[in-house]
Amino acid sequence: MRIIHTSDWHLGQHFYGKSRAREHQQFLNWLITQSKSQKIDAIIVAGDIFDTGTPPSYAREMYFDFIAKLHQTHCQLVVLAGNHDSVAMLSESKKLLQQLSTRVISAASDDMAEQVFLIKSLKTKQQAVICAIPFIRPRDIVKSYAGQSANEKQRSLQQAITGHYQTLFEHAQVLSTANQEEGTRLPIIATGHLTTIGASTSESVRDIYIGTLEAFPASEFPAADYIALGHIHRPQKVTKSEHIRYSGSPIALSFDEANTQKSIVIAQFKAGELSNVELCNVPCFQPLSMVKTHLETLTEDISAVVKSKTLESKNAESSTEESKNTDLKNIGSQNNRAEKQDKIWLDIEIESAEYLLDLSARIEQIVKEMPVEVLLVRRSKKARQQMPSHEKKVTLSELSVQEVFEARLALEPWQTDEQQQRKTRLNSLYLNIAEQTQLTSSTKRALTEHSEADTSSTIKAEAK
Repeated sequence: MRIIHTSDWHLGQHFYGKSRAREHQQFLNWLITQSKSQKIDAIIVAGDIFDTGTPPSYAREMYFDFIAKLHQTHCQLVVLAGNHDSVAMLSESKKLLQQLSTRVISAASDDMAEQVFLIKSLKTKQQAVICAIPFIRPRDIVKSYAGQSANEKQRSLQQAITGHYQTLFEHAQVLSTANQEEGTRLPIIATGHLTTIGASTSESVRDIYIGTLEAFPASEFPAADYIALGHIHRPQKVTKSEHIRYSGSPIALSFDEANTQKSIVIAQFKAGELSNVELCNVPCFQPLSMVKTHLETLTEDISAVVKSKTLESKNAESSTEESKNTDLKNIGSQNNRAEKQDKIWLDIEIESAEYLLDLSARIEQIVKEMPVEVLLVRRSKKARQQMPSHEKKVTLSELSVQEVFEARLALEPWQTDEQQQRKTRLNSLYLNIAEQTQLTSSTKRALTEHSEADTSSTIKAEAK
């Protein structure tokens, strides 16, 4: 049996005001092509299908259109909810999608049949057992009690997550050996959407704090044949294990991922065991780059990056031509309005403590004839920190939300153990609030887009 492991699509994401609809559609078209050419039996999406709990209509259309097209290839699909996904939104269509060879698991539960089931190949007689575990919310698996310390809550939650995995795995072991010939078993695949200890993150990943638990120890995972993880956007092994992996996101979701080769994981199983794991590189559908430069070499550095990225795009053009020419008519009015995105998106970070009012104008003049679009201009964090305190002039556009919060924390004394515990609690609360704020902001943006689309449709109808 051959499966594709992917995650963190973030359909509907906006990137410094730019829609990712075109890139996402090209990726989904490419993924269907891979499922055919690689003779894939099932695709597992390990969370964060959408960027927000209320994705714009075009993102939902892409999702359903992909499922319908994949069903025609006789490839099964398993969709796990991530921390960005709405449990209610994913749940509302899961019974219907089950008729299209798709299983949707939106929340952790005590229902074994919901999370542990057989994947039966529609092409061969091959089978596998899956422990389909989505993003785990504390309320799904643990009860908190008054008077518990932060350490006690963290220990209790980790034990509950470990217990949940182990309970499902024991049930999977029973399925693995049931109705099989003596001495044979079915491979067991587990999933997860969480941060593990030691995982390498990027700017686009907000640390998941499941209650008070910062990261889950990989040693606590059950002995499954393959563990498909999501949430971390850089593809990587966990504790150097071939069978425990983050697939990473299919497109760069922040500028610091610009040079990361995106990929999907193809896992093959034979005789009830994992026999081979390989990475299949995802083409870059939208070039973007971070330019780290100085005022003195601004023009040269920008030119060098543009030249390098242009060459990369030309070299990759032949492999992505088929995807670029695919009809995109059915991905919604948002994408229909979008212009073709051939320009390189740039984040320019300058090593200079000096604040220049004319910097944006200078950069605009430099890139005037270049195939680029500058999305972000800022001084480096190091340069800002080296400024004398009485001369510091930092704009909010140069700071991340995290940096603003950290600057406020730095004003408080944190010497005693009690103060350190308070700092930990505040940081945990901040991350939870920041996550909710991000989702609320995305919701408002989605509602605005829906309103604009409805208004546009009304105007066109009245014009006719």
